[in-house]
Parts: sequence; C-alpha cells; structure tokens
Amino acid sequence: MGNHTWDNKEIFDFIDDEPRMVRPANFPPGTPGLGHTVIKAGGKELAIVNLQGRTFLPAIDCPFRISDEIVDQLRKKHKFILVDFHAEATSEKIAMGWHLDGRASIVVGTHTHVQSNDDTILPGGTAYLTDAGMVGPREGILGMEREAVLRKFKTQLPVRFQVDKGKWQFHGLFVQLDDATGKAKKMEKIRLLEDDWIMN
Repeated sequence: MGNHTWDNKEIFDFIDDEPRMVRPANFPPGTPGLGHTVIKAGGKELAIVNLQGRTFLPAIDCPFRISDEIVDQLRKKHKFILVDFHAEATSEKIAMGWHLDGRASIVVGTHTHVQSNDDTILPGGTAYLTDAGMVGPREGILGMEREAVLRKFKTQLPVRFQVDKGKWQFHGLFVQLDDATGKAKKMEKIRLLEDDWIMN
C-alpha cells in the first residue's frame, strides 16, 4: 500500500483484522497492520513483504536494513518470498533488487503507475521488475481525469483529482518459481487493455 496506506481514515477500522493486507514493514514499531504476511494457494505458501523507499518519499526506517531482518527470518520457513518495494526512485528500486538477489524469489517495484520494461531474472535467481504498473484507467494521467491534472500542471493551483472513467488496463507480472529452490525460472510482464478483454 506504500505511501497511500493512511489516505482514508476508515483503514484503521480493519487493518489489524485483515491478514491479506500489508503496509510498509519499515514503518515504526507499533504501527497498525502487518508489514508482511503469508498466503496459501495450491498447496504452497508465498510470503509477501511490503517496503517503502525513502528517496522523494517521507523518511521512515531504512528499507534495506528492514528487508534483511524480515527476509532472512522468513527464509527459515518459506521458500517463496515476494517483496513489493513501493518507491519513487528507479535507482532505489534497482538497488533493492540487487540487495535481495538470491534471497527473495521476486522483487517488484510499485508506486509510479507506469510499467517498466526491465523485467529480468538476476544472477542469484530473483525475478526483478522496477515497476509493475497499475490496474486502472489508461486514458487519464496515472488514473486521474486528464483535465484536472493538466490544470494543476499549468496553473500550479490546488485541484481536486477524480478517477478517470475511460477505458481500463491491467498490468502485472507472471513468475514461475522453482519448487525446490524458490528461485525464478521464467517471468513475463502482463499488460491487458480493456479493448482486448473478452467480456462474458
């Protein structure tokens, strides 16, 4: 959820009771919610860690240090580990990929809403992508109505953004992991556009 975790006050009503939801693990101790979780599917377990970067975002605890603590602990029980690194700077995301290469199965960046084109399996077996992209409107600007965003850029005055109601897109990442090692064997970016969807 990254830097938008606390945007809606209603989250405090359920964040402690929803184990499928993770907020950045590098928030201070005692912060509501979980920084990592484990989901079960198809008889396997996937540990998911959420971290937030510090470059151009509010300064919180070091995501590299916290990733060491959490990932190394999770590796004692879990073979498959996905790290969602919610960060602004591509350099910080790339650094995290190399930092966790061979320890996490997947390191994928989020936050910019724009899918990057650098999907790769690093030498240690970690599937890496700088940004997964977004699920949402594709004809707006990062999901928001174009006119409001353009007005903000042109006038520098406060503007209320609304979610665009145009055609949608679905971005994601498919990764095949080795059952024995937890390392990535194959990866493929997903980009589906509404025009291509088969609606039943």
